[in-house]
Amino acid sequence: MTEKSVSGRIATRSADSSGTETAARVADVLLLFAGGPQYLGVSAISRELGLSKAVVHRILQSLVSREMLQTDPGVPGYRLGPAAVALGASALSRFETRTAALPVLRRLRDETGETSTLSGLVGEERVYLTQFESPYEVKMTVEVGRRFPLHAGSSGKAILAFLPEDRRESLLSRPLLSFTERTVTDTGALRAELAEIARDGVAVSAGERQSDAGSVAAPLFGPDGEPHGSISVCGPRHRFTPERVELWRGLVLAAAEEISRSWTWSRPAGERSR
Repeated sequence: MTEKSVSGRIATRSADSSGTETAARVADVLLLFAGGPQYLGVSAISRELGLSKAVVHRILQSLVSREMLQTDPGVPGYRLGPAAVALGASALSRFETRTAALPVLRRLRDETGETSTLSGLVGEERVYLTQFESPYEVKMTVEVGRRFPLHAGSSGKAILAFLPEDRRESLLSRPLLSFTERTVTDTGALRAELAEIARDGVAVSAGERQSDAGSVAAPLFGPDGEPHGSISVCGPRHRFTPERVELWRGLVLAAAEEISRSWTWSRPAGERSR
């Protein structure tokens, strides 16, 4: 073997190693956004990953150019961009739960006459994955692929109530954004409501995220017994009368448990079912 061929192989291995290391760094940066705060800056990422600020800055600019990350005017730091959200929604849409959910969601729409939705948990937020629209002329529709916080609205709170305590408390320890005058941002009141949702298995919302919208939601559990998403029925608030809400609570809970059973999950003993 010649000296030239040996040196060529060494150079190739070095290039492969460098490329693998770069890919790993990019993946590490994205994973920070998936499981951490909504906004992250160069300094925070540099400290967390032990990388130089120059390297972090180059990675961030590359991700921004591909819409995996984006910045917002007047807000320091970066957050996940539309390409990352679309990628996550695409992956979640391929989960077995979506396949199992479709006929159940269609039936739930037909039973209630209101739009039925499926949400997936992505990091510390949720994303609408699909919907079956109400046949009514006046109805509620959702934006598939858009991210929402967990504290506002029944679909989010149905997930938040069943998260492990440390994850739930981490979210509640941060400032909670108010969307309407009905959004619950007082952590004491919200904890009490979440405890009730955990007991009953169903969350109800009236004008919390959108002033004129009402909804009833229940969590979807994976094989690990933790919430991986939620389903809901939603529509104009005036149609969510106490009588209808009481009926729909049972329908939504039964539908959610049917979907969760497709993941071989069953409600832990002692938890109440309505």
